[in-house]
Amino acid sequence: MTEEGIGRRRFLGYVLGASTLTVAAQLGEAAVSPTEAAAAVPSAPGPAEIYDLNDMLTHAALPTANLITIRIDPDGTASFTLPRAEVGQGITTSSAMLIAEELDLPLDRIRVTLADARPELLFNQLTGGSNTTISTYTPIRVAAAVARGRLLKAAALELGDTLATLTAKSGVITSSVTGKSLTYGELAENAASVTTSQESVTLKDAADFEIIGTAQRRVDALDAVTGRKKFAMDLHIPGALPAMVCRPPTINGTVRAVENLAEVRAMPGITDVVQVSTGVAVRGRTFGQCIDAVRALHVTWGPGTADDADDDSIRDELRRAELPLPALDLLTKSVDARFTFHFASNSPLETNCAVADVRSDSAEIWASLKSPIVAQEQIAQELGLPVTAVKVHVTEGGGSFGRKLFHDAAAEAAEISKAMGKPVRLMWHRTDDFRHGRTHPMSTSRVRATYALGNVLTYDQRHTSLATDFGHGVGEIITAEAARLPVGDLTFSETIFALTQQTPYHFGVVTQLLSETDKSFHTGSMRNIYSPNVRCAQELVVDELAKRLGKDPYTFRRAFLKEERARAALDKVAEVGHWGRSMPAGTAQGIALHPEYHGYVAVLAEIDCRPETTGRKIRDAYTGPRVTKVVCAVDVGLAVNPRGLKAQMMGGIMDGIAITLTSGLHLDKGHFAEGSWDNYFYTRQWNTPPELEIVVMPPTTGQPGGAGELAVAGAMAAVACAYGRATGTMPTTFPINHTEPLGFEPLPTTPPIPESPTDGLGRAF
Repeated sequence: MTEEGIGRRRFLGYVLGASTLTVAAQLGEAAVSPTEAAAAVPSAPGPAEIYDLNDMLTHAALPTANLITIRIDPDGTASFTLPRAEVGQGITTSSAMLIAEELDLPLDRIRVTLADARPELLFNQLTGGSNTTISTYTPIRVAAAVARGRLLKAAALELGDTLATLTAKSGVITSSVTGKSLTYGELAENAASVTTSQESVTLKDAADFEIIGTAQRRVDALDAVTGRKKFAMDLHIPGALPAMVCRPPTINGTVRAVENLAEVRAMPGITDVVQVSTGVAVRGRTFGQCIDAVRALHVTWGPGTADDADDDSIRDELRRAELPLPALDLLTKSVDARFTFHFASNSPLETNCAVADVRSDSAEIWASLKSPIVAQEQIAQELGLPVTAVKVHVTEGGGSFGRKLFHDAAAEAAEISKAMGKPVRLMWHRTDDFRHGRTHPMSTSRVRATYALGNVLTYDQRHTSLATDFGHGVGEIITAEAARLPVGDLTFSETIFALTQQTPYHFGVVTQLLSETDKSFHTGSMRNIYSPNVRCAQELVVDELAKRLGKDPYTFRRAFLKEERARAALDKVAEVGHWGRSMPAGTAQGIALHPEYHGYVAVLAEIDCRPETTGRKIRDAYTGPRVTKVVCAVDVGLAVNPRGLKAQMMGGIMDGIAITLTSGLHLDKGHFAEGSWDNYFYTRQWNTPPELEIVVMPPTTGQPGGAGELAVAGAMAAVACAYGRATGTMPTTFPINHTEPLGFEPLPTTPPIPESPTDGLGRAF
């Protein structure tokens, strides 16, 4: 859809029967369909190039788009309840910007809150796949435009003027004839309707945008930096006391016996101790007292689901599950490579937590949830209550990176509250998160690319992973349950893989296939799902192809790219990053490109691998390379908030650096050695590039693309390519520092909590 097409197209919205003006967006068929590339390409387009995961999520949300409403309040503000989860990505700000634009209301007059679980929304309350802005862009604007139209009509009646003589600006409607004016607040009641009616509106042209496309500060920034922002653990629910769980030493271990139950129940501040499905839960006056109680418990544990597993055994299992590559033509040359990607942790700063108050006939839950409908329906099922008796409130979250697609903490809090008969404030310890939380599954990727006479003839990739849990479905219980079926989970994974993975290059016959095995682990969709590993492997092979064909990595990529948008982004980072400049031995540049969710990102990274200059030793006998510079060019079609987009790219780049160089989990005899931030090496200040530049490309499509995950894969690939060029050896195991010995003393597994009552970051509860 071109910019002019969306700008002049008329849409249908609704005025809902209410005491003050309340409006909604159009129904499904009025939504804008994505365009397809018109040009033929040497490589047949992959599924994700024709119809990707974002298209699926957007179309699934359309039938209930009319249930998303905006209300004009008597004080002249606009209130919008967003059916998504704000976990730091800035969607409350971008949603407010859409409303402010079409409503001609100042941004600070928009109030955006998060919606409780609403089963009637079906697929329209899932936060994932970088889809929020794409799927809500038109519905929110339509609802705001309907509100503006109703307010103008009400003002015309009040002032006795025609619509043509009225202008709306900053929440005030003024007559050009009489000079009289009325505020939106004064008109809200008269603009309301006692019945639901259909309205036709025309959205603003992009040329008339005053807010969309401009850099805006986050609407919640002040609350965040002054401590007023409310997360689940900040809520004061009557009677809800702190609770924690003593967990098994290995993944999915079970309780066989508790030897000192009475003794622990008598400890200072402890009110309850009960056995639950995941361990032994304690409830006390403070979290410090709960930690003391957890540490004091003497539990006999039964085996878990992976007690004998370690990194080596999982690697062997993955290799046995690899799908075969096509037979090699003896007349062509090939690049063959196999890559290993170790477990990684989602590691949001806010640990898993939830508040639950379960009664005999009802339940109420407060948690940061990206799939709240599934949470509500499955918790109701577990408690034996009707769905209507379970209220699920979505709180703002301190990070997610895919973790909060699952409602593990909410379900566990509900189980504990029911067992104790009291409300609880459940918080996982940092060590719980690392050892029993969701992880990005370990995987391998085998790649073969054939070439002859300067051309790439075939590109085949076989990605093999431990099973990725998609038990959240696409936001409601039917697909959630289907994803858990014996064969449904693999079908779901293969669908997600096909709808997200693509090759941006003309590489002849291209195949990318997924195989998954072993469901013994708690896994999930860490930021960008499969893409960082798949893209990293592909870009490293692209570098090797360029080397064998005697080509520069940048010009080689440029020559084979399918799309001009991709080429423009690649050219921009090469220009801004001074690609090809002279650098000392042991240092190098790397360049990579990643397409996904109707957007493109190109990343240029510089790395220093010289032992004498990298300085800090991370693990025994290992001195880590340092990323010294990153330039990122991002094209998401239309950037609603360029400042927010830059922040997303920065976060994605830090993730990419981490999973390339330092961040990984070591599996040993059924548990992970890492237990806190001090031994899980996320990108630290010393390894954050001193030079970091983000270039937001000019609007290219008139429609927003996905941005929340885009930079992770591009950054991982660029850093890996830079490392390969600096050392002269293509890296094949990630993170690169995943070596033995560990270089740190793992925290004990029984009880799996540090001695002092801290959150694992050295801070006291």
